[in-house]
Amino acid sequence: MEKREQLYEGKAKKVFLTDDPELLIVSYKDDATAFNGLKKGTITGKGVINNKMSNLLMQKLDKEAGVPTHFVEELSDRDTVVKKVSIVPLEVIIRNIAAGSFSKNYGVEEGVVFDQPTIEFSYKNDDLGDPLINDYHALALKLATPEEIETIKKYAFAVNDYLKAYWKARGVILVDFKLEFGRLSDGTIVLADEISPDTCRFWDAETKEKLDKDRFRRDLGGVEDAYAEIMGRLS
Repeated sequence: MEKREQLYEGKAKKVFLTDDPELLIVSYKDDATAFNGLKKGTITGKGVINNKMSNLLMQKLDKEAGVPTHFVEELSDRDTVVKKVSIVPLEVIIRNIAAGSFSKNYGVEEGVVFDQPTIEFSYKNDDLGDPLINDYHALALKLATPEEIETIKKYAFAVNDYLKAYWKARGVILVDFKLEFGRLSDGTIVLADEISPDTCRFWDAETKEKLDKDRFRRDLGGVEDAYAEIMGRLS
């Protein structure tokens, strides 16, 4: 399958049309952004890591956790065929441990483990700064139907259950992560976007060392090494 014209370019990926109207090719970049694009840089090799990690985990989630995804086929180190979806404009954040904006917004010390995971929705809108919203806001804005919201929640918690256990077996704590979902042409909700160190917080279980994009956000150094380390745990 070959790329045709470019349909879209985002912060971390380019999307291309193919000769099949129901399939697209996603190409992962090394560009890195943080704070809604205010901080920009490059993480050498992250496109390859994010592509391969996302593809592997999505296949596992589909087969072993019952979460349908947009994944179709990996073409190369950076390029993957996916099903064409209409993205539901909700960013879905699952948190197991206080970190990042949760700690900042609510005054909770980073590292506090929750009794049960939390779920947040953000309105996927860069111009508005991706504001936090609840179910009622999502319905008022007609971002999703009540049934779609329940399906998205069910899948998001299923992803968390699976990935927490998966990473725990590899000496990694899954702190929190962001998911995006899309609608197929028949309206079916599927997991889309990516699962990677760009969208997840990973801490080493013993040292609590950050193995994700926080190293870039917070100028901690060793960003490429952290991405390579988490990729090495994947096998």
